[in-house]
Formats: sequence, C-alpha cells, structure tokens
Amino acid sequence: MKEPLLEAWRAFRHLLVGFAISLVCYVTIPLFILCTVMALTLIGAGSWPEAVLALRRLAGFARVRAGERLGAEVVPKHYLPLSGSLTERVRTASSDPGTWRDMLWVVTQVLYGIVLLCVALLLWPIGLLVDGVWCGLLRQRPLLLPLFGSLADLEAYWTAALLRPSPSARLAERVEQLSMTRAGAVAAHSAELRRIERDLHDGAQARLVALTMRLGLARRAYVNDPEAGRALLDDAQQQAEEALAELRHVVRGIHPPVLTDRGLTGAVRALAASHPLRVTVEDPGVGAAPRATAAVEAAAYFVVAEALTNAAKHSGGTSVAVVLDRTVPSVLRIRAEDDGKGGAEENRGSGLLGMRRRVAALDGTVALSSPVGGPTVIEVELPCEW
Repeated sequence: MKEPLLEAWRAFRHLLVGFAISLVCYVTIPLFILCTVMALTLIGAGSWPEAVLALRRLAGFARVRAGERLGAEVVPKHYLPLSGSLTERVRTASSDPGTWRDMLWVVTQVLYGIVLLCVALLLWPIGLLVDGVWCGLLRQRPLLLPLFGSLADLEAYWTAALLRPSPSARLAERVEQLSMTRAGAVAAHSAELRRIERDLHDGAQARLVALTMRLGLARRAYVNDPEAGRALLDDAQQQAEEALAELRHVVRGIHPPVLTDRGLTGAVRALAASHPLRVTVEDPGVGAAPRATAAVEAAAYFVVAEALTNAAKHSGGTSVAVVLDRTVPSVLRIRAEDDGKGGAEENRGSGLLGMRRRVAALDGTVALSSPVGGPTVIEVELPCEW
C-alpha cells in the first residue's frame, strides 16, 4: 500500500502544478487580449512581442513537464525569431503559427488543468477508503490509487499533443533545414574545388612545367654534351616522380584509395600509424555491420583526419583516442578525444566548419566540446541507411 500511495502523491503533485499553470493561463488570456488590442491600435505595440516571448517561455516550461512525465522529450515548435525593428518583431509575432498554437494550448490548459485536479481531489477520499478496505481485508492490489497516475499521464499527453509542432510546421522546418544543409554542401563543395585547383596549380602543375623545361634543355644539350644531357634527364626524372607524388596527394584528398582497399577502420588505422601523436583506434560493431556507403565512409575518414590534424597543430597533447561505433547498424558514431589544453573554437578556422558542412550534407550531426584545460572531444553521427 505504501508504494502505490507514494506514486499517487507524485501524480497528484504533477496535477497540482498543472492547476497552477492553469491559473497562470487564466490570467494570461485577458492580458494577451489586451496586448493584442494595444498592438492593433498602435498604442503600446512593443508589448506584443514581449507577451509572445512570455507565452513561449510558459509553453516551454509545460513542454518540459510533459516530457518528464511521459519519459520522452516533447519536441518544441519551430518559432520564428523575434528580431529586427519593432514593426518587424510585431509582424513576425503575429504571423508565426506557433504563437496561435501556444494560445490554443493556454485556453485548453485552463479547462483540463482545473477539471483533472477537481477529479483528483474527489478521488482522494474515495480512493483511500476503498483501497484501504480492499488491501487491508482482501490483501489485493489497490484499485483506485493507480488512477492518479492515469490522470497525470492524461494531462501530460494533452499538453504534449497541443505543444508539439503541427505536421505542416515540421515539414516547413525540415525544408528549411535541408535548404541550409544544401547551401552548406554547395559551399563545402566549392571550397573543395578551390583547394584541389590550388593544389594542382601550386604543386603538380608547377612541377610539370619545370619537367617540360628540363626535358627541352636535355634534348638540346644531349647532342653537344651527353653528360650534361644525362644530368638534366636525371633531374627531369626526379621532377616527374615529385609531380606524380603531388598528383597522388591530390587524389587522396578527393577520395583516399585506402578506403576502397581496406575499409574505414583500415584507413583510419593508416592515418593513426603516420600521426605524430599516439593514436588509439577502436571500432565496436564495425566488423559485424555492413559497410556504409562510399560517401559516409569518406565523410567519416575526413572527420577523423581533420580531428587528428587539429590535435597535432593546436592541442599540445600527446595522445588521441578515436572510436568508430556501429553498435547501432543504422548509425555510424565517431568520437575523437585528445588530452590537450582544449579551447578549440569553430570560428577560428575553416576546418571544423568544413567538417560540419560535410557531415550536414549527409544529414548527420557534429558536437564539439573543448573547455579550457581540455579535453577536446568531437562527436559525429552519420546515418547509414540510404
């Protein structure tokens, strides 16, 4: 009897808080109407965006409560940012569908928050009496006390249903997200093309021009001075080998052949073997899961390469731990952690930004944690079902 009673009390406290929110909503309705009238008459128009922000905060608090009760996060709406001039903020607050869905929740919360608490208050004496007799005499499970949990769950479910974004809002948010990732992918692709062009122009092309000149000099010198011609040919051969090495470097920057030959784990281990710091590589679940697509493996490889490069250049540490996790076959998780001084910031260079764009183009996510004093941790998730 003790544990069901405690559960009933916890559920009743949830309903009490919901009742308090209902009272706040009851006061909010006339204030919101007043702010709306003032905005329409241009008297005190600045109060309208502030009222909308207060409404968003109240809805956010209720959303967190509902998520805690249901055991699952209630995904927030996609609100339009209230920025710019006063006219722009008033227009945005008025045209945002989230404002009116929040207002619908406020009106509805007043009704079900008060009704559910009244039902719970009536249930207390009846439940204690019936369950006391039922459990005391018949040694059976409580009959009515579990209803408190059902009432609290019902309140949380209604709140979540009203405060989740509508299907059209979710679709609009998804379209906006895809537009942003597409723009990022285009920017990353343009930056990659410029890098390849720069590498070819400054490296392989310059060496090929020098090779052509050496061969011309060798051809003219070979008739009159064979020894000088042979020396120039030897020099030309060295220039050809260096140009070939430059071309191989450019090709590896586009898609490393080692990925095709040895897979992601083998390619990352090859990176680790040639790295100046001590690098450990773990791959739980990678061997058992089917190989990811070439695009996903390439993105993962360049994520690790960028993380190792940053660790060697900026961390001041001695080791890096890399984990390639495929314990969930549909997701490839990458974690790179160094023991350096931390303090990495995305806006200091283009490496982390390029990494984020490359991952976003595949609908993945990047999380960076780098407090001063370390460690720096980069966590990436890439979907593997296409």
